[in-house]
Amino acid sequence: MQAAANIVQSQLGKLPTVVQPEYKHRQDGSTMKALAWFGATDVRVIDAPIPDITEPDDVIVKVTGTTICGSDLHLYHGEIMALQKGDILGHEFMGVIDRIGPNVKNFTIGQRVVASFQIACGKCRYCKEGLSSFCDNTNNSTLQNYMYGTRDAGFFGYSHFTGGFPGGQAEYVRVPLGEVNLLAIPNDVSDEEALYLSDVLPTSYHCVVDTGVQEGDTVGIWGLGPIGQCCSRWAKLKGASRIIAIDHVPERLERAKEQGCEVIDFSMVKDVSQKVHEMVPGGLDVALDCGTFHEPKSLLHKGMKMLMLETDVPETANEMIMSVRKMGRCGLIAAYAGFTNGFNIGALMEKGVRFIGNGQAPVHKYWKEILNDYIITGKFDPKFMISHRVPLEDMAKLYAAFDKRMGGVEKVFVETRFSSPPSDGAPKLSRVDDWAR
Repeated sequence: MQAAANIVQSQLGKLPTVVQPEYKHRQDGSTMKALAWFGATDVRVIDAPIPDITEPDDVIVKVTGTTICGSDLHLYHGEIMALQKGDILGHEFMGVIDRIGPNVKNFTIGQRVVASFQIACGKCRYCKEGLSSFCDNTNNSTLQNYMYGTRDAGFFGYSHFTGGFPGGQAEYVRVPLGEVNLLAIPNDVSDEEALYLSDVLPTSYHCVVDTGVQEGDTVGIWGLGPIGQCCSRWAKLKGASRIIAIDHVPERLERAKEQGCEVIDFSMVKDVSQKVHEMVPGGLDVALDCGTFHEPKSLLHKGMKMLMLETDVPETANEMIMSVRKMGRCGLIAAYAGFTNGFNIGALMEKGVRFIGNGQAPVHKYWKEILNDYIITGKFDPKFMISHRVPLEDMAKLYAAFDKRMGGVEKVFVETRFSSPPSDGAPKLSRVDDWAR
């Protein structure tokens, strides 16, 4: 798939953008540690050139915190098209400003910042509405344009399908259009609280808001990784009266119970939708897909994926359509990428279901609100989702452990040589070899 996608991309060429993914290197030849992709399940910590100011609006960030995201597993397994050997991964990171381009006036060297996972121009119709993930001008992929009819914004560390920008699982990152794509962090907010403003917090918040969770709603959440866990908390803050959480990992289900959710272990239930209707006669008001197309449940879809007859599976989507009430709402924040077979379009139409592709979350629309109204006020403490803290040097081992859910790993704070010590209430530094057994 990767080779075919790269050939198609090269044949289609590239679309014009206002920024370029390629960057200049430091003139002294200095290098940094970075996590790079070399093939399915083959990621390595390498020495890579340190980026320098390349375009006048650039900011170079010295990384103090990065992480691995569930959607990174799609890259790890080679499921996202147009990856190239040596691509630096990672789309969630924060740090301190190391260098600034001549056009940058609103930031200073040494200032603490978090980056959005998307690179927005700040000027197109979508950026003006705060919809930064839909920016028209920063992703040069004609392959994505061909597949979807339009392009998303360029993303850090997520293949040439999203522009080919080197990512944040590294000691330094070049941030194009830095004044648009960086958010200043107050000194009384810890790195562990700020880092997840780059993706998981705005993504989960967007899922709940965009799908329209309202006061009194009964909400079903499929998938209890960090996104699902956050969605349950946001749904409660928005007034949901009941939350039914669906997963099969015992630790996740127990954690959901502790938060007051009712739970369904889908590995123990023959028909999830039937179980939902037993619990909620008539069906859910809202269903949220916070899971993954990466793990098909049935032999049928395992076989179709293996034979490349589909890239994504519709099983969770179909369960949600069947589980919601008539005129119910289904939101997809899970990272679907391509095509699927057996989608229940008849039930969607006949029940009048509102099936909402939430899209890649527009971080810029929400990150100030989340920082000021929820993190600083103490209404939402992101540290609850951090299970481990490891050094960047362990990143390749972390991918393997994260993929197999070893040691109860969930969200991990990955430190660099520039990081501050752990803040109060956050995990202490450990090594993957100590717990990934």
